[in-house]
Amino acid sequence: MLARWLLLAVCVAPAAHAQIYAGRDANGGVVLSNFRSAVADELMIAAPVEAPAVLPVPAPVTDDRFVGLIRKVAQDTSLSPHLLQAVIAVESGFDARAVSHKGALGLMQLMPQTAQRFGVRDPFDPVQNVTAGAAYLKSLLDRFHGDLHLALAAYNAGEAAVIKAGYRIPPYAETRAYVPRVLARLPRATVY
Repeated sequence: MLARWLLLAVCVAPAAHAQIYAGRDANGGVVLSNFRSAVADELMIAAPVEAPAVLPVPAPVTDDRFVGLIRKVAQDTSLSPHLLQAVIAVESGFDARAVSHKGALGLMQLMPQTAQRFGVRDPFDPVQNVTAGAAYLKSLLDRFHGDLHLALAAYNAGEAAVIKAGYRIPPYAETRAYVPRVLARLPRATVY
């Protein structure tokens, strides 16, 4: 029965770009929603990620100076080293002294509050920065149930922005460009 409702929803609004969650209420009725809730918690249709018309050519995937560090931190956090390399490439271009116009610092461009939250004393120290950035990214993947698109969006725009957007990529041009830029640097079979 749920499949029929889903088919109806798909046929009625084929051009919609919203996520659709499904579930059953206390009386057994089918519930369809554009946001996750206690009643509608099963993602049935995922909103497409809108990529820029032309993706930029990826920069070099890594910087040899940080290969060992990235591998160790990836192993310690159970993340893919490819994912960490992609985030670092997009965030700082492997510049350990990078400072953004918004005040993000170091290789993984940690905001001061995030650096403090993860115990970073020197955000320009590659070991502290990558360790904290990876721990933060891992916490976002856990918070968003393994959804890499949402975790990356939250890494860029903040957790609250993703939640406020209904557990979708927020409607910020920077964030909507950021997610595909990171994904474009990942090998196709990457397990994060």
